[in-house]
Amino acid sequence: QVQLVESGGGLVQPGGSLRLSCAALGSTLGALASGWYRHPPGKQRELVATITSGGSTNYADSVQGRFTISTDNAKNTLFLQMNTLKPEDTAVYYCTAGIISSRDYVPGRWGQGTQVTVSS
Repeated sequence: QVQLVESGGGLVQPGGSLRLSCAALGSTLGALASGWYRHPPGKQRELVATITSGGSTNYADSVQGRFTISTDNAKNTLFLQMNTLKPEDTAVYYCTAGIISSRDYVPGRWGQGTQVTVSS
């Protein structure tokens, strides 16, 4: 089974950028769909972005136009490029691998999470 390990989180000022990476160990993302969730402090966890095995992407309204999800050609690594960051983007970000079922993304494997803090 694939193991997911995130990296790239940290502290950034509002308006700045970060790129999160998620390495798939023991296997590749292959035919799986992948996605990023985030869990802001005191709020519910939310799905931020997904990408299918065919490369189709989908984003939450709150990050549309600012975040970009992608994978490398070998599908060993999942990325989340985050631009024009806002304080409300502060959260623990989780990498996931899963499937598309009835047009919904269903995560099956989770990474350990990486903290992103947007503050001046």
